[in-house]
Amino acid sequence: MSKVAFITGGTRGIGLGIALEFAKAGFNLAVNGIRDEVQVEPVLSKLRGYGVEVAYLKGDISDVTARNEMVESILNRFGNLNILVNNAGIAPAERKDILEATEMSFEKVLQVNLQGPYFLTQLVAKKMIEQKKLLSCEFFCIINISSISARMVSVNRGEYCISKAGIAMATKLWATRLGEFDIPVYEIQPGIICTDMTSSVEQKYDRMFENGLAVQSRWGTPEDVGKVALAMANGSMPYSTGQVICVDGGMSVLRL
Repeated sequence: MSKVAFITGGTRGIGLGIALEFAKAGFNLAVNGIRDEVQVEPVLSKLRGYGVEVAYLKGDISDVTARNEMVESILNRFGNLNILVNNAGIAPAERKDILEATEMSFEKVLQVNLQGPYFLTQLVAKKMIEQKKLLSCEFFCIINISSISARMVSVNRGEYCISKAGIAMATKLWATRLGEFDIPVYEIQPGIICTDMTSSVEQKYDRMFENGLAVQSRWGTPEDVGKVALAMANGSMPYSTGQVICVDGGMSVLRL
């Protein structure tokens, strides 16, 4: 039985980088996004070009009905679900100093970046536990994509930092709860990754890399994150539940 991975926000940026690495490795995919399917058809065709089955699931992960419908759709189509990658997330619509930030922005970012993945994990974990009882030799895992913003402060997007810090704690909580079922939970903390989300601050980070922002003085790529996620998903780290891998070019390394 081919392994099936559900990747939220899987049609662009980091999510697409992960989806491509999984497709190359032979995983069947369910990728989620909020755009109409016709808009993402070129991406879906590229993924299918690796000889895997790909389902597109349009839906907002912050909506409970959408979450339930997407998971049921995956199980009805594929019959199993081995890997959940909680990747979908948003930045604040406007970067504002925390002295000026609004409750509306805070609520929106937390709903999408933290509440949605938290309860999607709850839903999928229950399904994985059921599958594990029937297929004890199968590998299941959950991968959370957070950010170095879980630990590093940006006072002009506090709601984003708090949402990612919450994901970091959720990783530990779910790793602890699912340990008895041998379902590992991992976290990846990307650094500055070249995606459409960071395109508006490209010049800023170009200068920062030139001035030694990271040990490896280049932007990270979605592929960099995808390769780490694949190592987790293919069972190469079975005894490392609850662990965090930074994909940040050494940005978080303390230096004198």
